[in-house]
Amino acid sequence: MQLKKQIDDLKKNKLVIIRYWINNEEVKFILNTRKIDKELFIKRYAFGLLDYYIDLISEKITLNQTSSINDFLKYLSKQGVKPEELYILFISLKNSMLEHLNKSNVISLEISNELNQLSEKIFIKFLEIYSQTVKDIEKALNKSADIVDKQVILSRTDAKGKILKVSSAFCKINGYKSTELVGKTHALLKHPDTSKELIDNLWETISAGNIWTGELKNIKKNGDFYWVETSIHPNFDNMGQIISFDAISQDITSKKVIESQQNLLIEQSKHAAMGEMISMIAHQWRQPLQAVSILVQKIPLTKMMGTQITDELIDSVVSDVGVQLQYMSKTIDDFRDFFKPNRQKEVIDISVVLNKSVDFLGYLLKANSIKLNIENKMEIEVYVYLNEIVQALINIIKNSCDALNEKAIENKIINISTRKDSEFIYIIIEDNAGGIPNNVIGKIFEPYFSTKTNKNGTGLGLYMCKTIIEQHSNGFIFVENSDIGAKFTIKLPLN
Repeated sequence: MQLKKQIDDLKKNKLVIIRYWINNEEVKFILNTRKIDKELFIKRYAFGLLDYYIDLISEKITLNQTSSINDFLKYLSKQGVKPEELYILFISLKNSMLEHLNKSNVISLEISNELNQLSEKIFIKFLEIYSQTVKDIEKALNKSADIVDKQVILSRTDAKGKILKVSSAFCKINGYKSTELVGKTHALLKHPDTSKELIDNLWETISAGNIWTGELKNIKKNGDFYWVETSIHPNFDNMGQIISFDAISQDITSKKVIESQQNLLIEQSKHAAMGEMISMIAHQWRQPLQAVSILVQKIPLTKMMGTQITDELIDSVVSDVGVQLQYMSKTIDDFRDFFKPNRQKEVIDISVVLNKSVDFLGYLLKANSIKLNIENKMEIEVYVYLNEIVQALINIIKNSCDALNEKAIENKIINISTRKDSEFIYIIIEDNAGGIPNNVIGKIFEPYFSTKTNKNGTGLGLYMCKTIIEQHSNGFIFVENSDIGAKFTIKLPLN
């Protein structure tokens, strides 16, 4: 009966016992030395261990390992707690329980002997588990270190940039042995294409104690190149001085090669588009040139007819010629703006994107009697490379024009509409040319694939559209056949 009373008292006063335990000087020293979070230790482990003691005294359970105790021991092992420190923790808990019972005047020789014997048994059992846990962790750490060495492109340099240590993966990617690298600097691997400004920025960043992240083109021992995405972290001593740098890299050579190929294809496509654009400008200039010719002849014709040439006539001719020349100048400006390098994204209203695309094709649509319907009731901004998006839209609309002409559609129509949801704005371009054959619709975004029977297609236009939309603009493009023809849908993320 007395034992039951003491057990009930322990159950009711668990928080008091834990406080005795945690405030023990030796326990506090262990927690601080091993950087153990006191609050985590109490909430996650202390109450569980105390309950384990109480259940053993109550004979509710037998001396055996449980998942919660295993987790506790693994946690202590990860924090680097030594076996002798483990002993202090367990003995201190037992002493805290006895201290509480003594202060509560419910202590007895029976419970005291029971706790002392139990603590010995628990510690021997847990020490066996703990020793095995330590071995398992050491084994896992050794295995992890081996994996890191073989798989992670890692190097360490001193504060002046001399290489101190490299991983096997680092040597594998550049072809050097570690003995050939240690003591050297990364200048040994610097590719001629890597700019001095980039390296200066790198050193300025890490010398200030900050992390530098970026892409580097390096050169292998055999002269080949490779690309890495690298993050360089400074390491500090106790005084806050930089003592070394760790560089962790990822091989992105394949990605950069693919990007280079894509850029080449885009340039080829742009050259083809340039030829088409020059042709369109030539057509657009024909009419104003004829107008200028007629206006210029107006003055000598007036003189030949014996009519007086007034100031009003001259002003009128000059003004009208100016209008035509201004129109011709604008077409040249549009042409130049369209093809000049433009690698800066800008926030722009979707209506501007659509209007700019249609302006380039105005003469082509008119000359081929194609009716263009635009339905856009939105004032929504997108964050894009304007010229690239315009080029993509021109390509799609131009393809629709070609399809309508090739199939000799009587009433040629192209519909452009927009809609949106919470994340994207959709640009839908649909023609009434009857659609794309089902056996090729899945291939039309592939490079060098063309459905044009007149062999005038480069097979790069739609591939370029997909690259611009999906890789440069973080959007999506897909095509399907509607009831009347091909329907292209472009999804652009909302700004």
